[in-house]
Formats: sequence, C-alpha cells, structure tokens
Amino acid sequence: MTRKDKKQDKLAARRSLIEEEKKRKRKRTAESTAETRARSSRSEAAKKPRGSDGKSKERRERAAESAAPAAPPAPAPITPPALDTQILPHVGLDSSYELTADGDNEDEDLDTLSTNAPELGIGPRVVAAHARYEDSLESFHPVAATGGDVEDQIRALEARLDGLIQTASRVESPVSSRDLAPVTQRGLEVERDLPSAEALALENAAELASSQYYVQKWGRKGLRSRAEEVDEFGLDRSFEARLRPVLDFLYRRYFRIQTEGIENVPSEGRAVVVGNHSGSIPIDGLMLRAALRLDHPSGRDLRWLAEDFLFYLPFAGVFMNRAGAVRACQENAERLLSRDNLIGVFPEGVQGIRKLFRDRYRLQRFGRGGYIRLCLRTRAPLIPCAIIGGEEASPLLYRFDALADLLRIPYLPVTPTFPALGALGLVPAPTKWRIKFGEPIAFDNYGPEAADDDLLVGRLSERVRTTIQGMLESGLQKRRSVWF
Repeated sequence: MTRKDKKQDKLAARRSLIEEEKKRKRKRTAESTAETRARSSRSEAAKKPRGSDGKSKERRERAAESAAPAAPPAPAPITPPALDTQILPHVGLDSSYELTADGDNEDEDLDTLSTNAPELGIGPRVVAAHARYEDSLESFHPVAATGGDVEDQIRALEARLDGLIQTASRVESPVSSRDLAPVTQRGLEVERDLPSAEALALENAAELASSQYYVQKWGRKGLRSRAEEVDEFGLDRSFEARLRPVLDFLYRRYFRIQTEGIENVPSEGRAVVVGNHSGSIPIDGLMLRAALRLDHPSGRDLRWLAEDFLFYLPFAGVFMNRAGAVRACQENAERLLSRDNLIGVFPEGVQGIRKLFRDRYRLQRFGRGGYIRLCLRTRAPLIPCAIIGGEEASPLLYRFDALADLLRIPYLPVTPTFPALGALGLVPAPTKWRIKFGEPIAFDNYGPEAADDDLLVGRLSERVRTTIQGMLESGLQKRRSVWF
C-alpha cells in the first residue's frame, strides 16, 4: 500500500468520525428541542384559566379549529443548543493527528475539514474570544509531511490558524472582574516573589543602618561628635581641628618640611598655587595646606583641587574632602576664587602620581591649560611651587595596570613596602621635604577673552611648566641628602 493510499484511508476515517459526531449533535439537538417544547406546553397549560362547564378554553379552540378546513402545518423552528465556551467537546483522535488533503479538489477538502472541526480551533465557529485556546488545541499535533504540495497546504493552514488566534486576542474579552481576580492575584504573587534591584538595595541599606558599626561611627552616636555644619565644599572644621595635631606632627617632626619663598604668596585676596605632584600616595595637598597655615605670616587657608578618582575610593575621598580637598572642576575653582580664597592646583593630575621612580621630578604634561584659563577669567595671580622629597617618601617601582583596570582605579602601586607589608606599607617613608614658592605670575595684560585663545593658553602653560621644572632642578642640586 502506498503512502498516498494510507493518507486517503486516514482521511476517510476522519470524515467518518466527523459524520458520526454530526449525527450525535443532531440527535442531541432534537431531543433537547422536544424536551423544551414539552416543558413550555405544560407550563402554558397550567397557567390558562378553565371555563364554567369544566372544559378549558384550549379545548374549545381546538374544537373550533377541527371544524374549520385543515391547513398545512408550519415547520417548527429548530433552535441549536447554546455552546458552552468553557467546556469544549473533543474528539478522541490519534496522537499523530495530521491535517492533509488528497484527491482532485484538495482546497475544498481542506475548507470542509476546517469548517466542521470546531474542536480543533480552526474553523470560523470556533470559540469565543475569551476562551482558552490551550484546551481546544490539546488533540492537535501537526506532523511534518514530506510531499511538497502537502507541506504548502499545511503551512497555509498554520498561517490561517495563527491569524485567527491573533485576531481573537485583539478583541476585547467579556470576562468579568471575578474571573480575572485569580489571575491578577497570581500575577501579584509572582511579582512579589521576584526581588527587584531597588528592593535588594533597600534591604541592604536597612541591614547596614541597623548594624552596631554604623550606629557608632555614622549613626546618631557618631554624629554627636561631629560638626553640625560643613561648608558647601565639604570642609568640616571640627574634624580638621581633631586632625590638626597629626598633621602638625607630620609637618614638623616626620617630614621636617622647610619652606622657601613663602612670602611670595599674597597675604590676602585670591591666588592660584600651581605645584608638582609628589609620590604615589597623594598627601602633598595636605602638606601644602599645612605649610601655608603654619609658616605663612597671615596663616592662609588653602583649598586644593583633588582628582576625581580620589572621591570614589572608600574612606579616602570622604577623609580628604572633610580635610579641605575640593573636587577639581572649573566651577568649584571659580566659586572659590570669587570669594578671594587661595587654591592649590596640580596640573599633572593622575599622571603625576602614577609615574615610576625612574621618572621622578620629571614633570608630565600639564593637561590642557585649564588653570591658565582660570587665572585669565578671574584675574588671579599664579604662584609656581616645587615640592621636593615626596617622590622618595612613596616611590613607585611598578604598576599593576591590568588589575587596576579590573578594579577601576587609575593605578595599583608597588612600592618597597606595599603590598609586602599590607596596609602598613602605605605609610610613607620619613624623608625630608622642601617646598619652594616662586615669584607670582600676573596676567593683568590679558583680558578675560584671552581664555578662549588656545594658542595663548598653551604658551602660558608651557611657561609655567618650565618655571616649575627649573625650580625642581635647582632644589635637587642644593639638596645634600634625601633624609636630611
């Protein structure tokens, strides 16, 4: 028997099953119609009043009708039973049920098959828009065919089925809110079970706030020992007062810092101190602030501009900010100078503190001259500054660039003591420091519009860089020892 004969036999069997199902439906329809008519006739007979002679009016009417000439009876309308959209009839078909069409007129066979198969969810009289298609498609298991024509027919039928499902999904479903309540409740329970990023963050924050460490250091108990107010740039005067003995010890006893030309710094008014970065541990800003506070005749208060990465480090950014550091940007610098403050700038940036020990005291590129534009706009004098001794205090022998990129930090230093000694290796060596201040450089001959001249800014920046480099070389020649 060929494959085509097998398909014809299967199609004939399916058609016989469909015809038997039709007969059952007609029989059930007739029985339900007859039962309905009988019930209605009994109820009407019970409601009709009887006459005085004991005979009902209905019998009289029937007698009058029997006396009249007989007329052909009108056919009674057959009302189909209501289709229950929640419980659909299923035909017990084989699990390898396959929609195929054979014969001369394959299109008509397919249309007939799809029209008379509501249980498959294919024909036009399928189910309501709110019915579940999973129930009606339980017995449909398409099997791939090998013939080219049959495959095209199956693809067309599947496309038609997809179109019907999409069309039904667009129609507004008449489901009541009570029917949707369990589904909505289940959806809410699923959403509650899935932890969101915001919920996890709140949970972690609540756990941190309830810890004893947070309460002692950063909670209410910790806030009692701190200043109630800090300035708009983050300086905490009470914290600085507690830190001042440590800074004085480092300045006077540990590094034994000597200053030269500190009188070149004006006693009042705005000014910009431009210096070189010294050492892989950037504490030169703290020492420069301590030098102007302790050795300057007027005890000037200096605020230095620190690199952005410092404020992302745990504890270090908060520590430096509360001790007087300000995040480096033009807006912060202009606001400080507009109030006649003294600021410190390190134009080398990160490149100045990540250079190796063999490149010590060789100034790196001075950025794009932002400090020059700042002086031109604010009409502030520039004081060059050379810091000697910091390069030997924390010499950078090697850098782990790959690991630094992984940790998202500009550099990971390797010094003679770090990481061999752990955190203790970050303590700088007690070298002798010298800080030399040069003569002020005024920009009175230029107007504020000169800040937009890139060529002029580059020339002035190179002039300042050359001046500081000369001050470093002369200071190194005069130095007798790193330790004395």
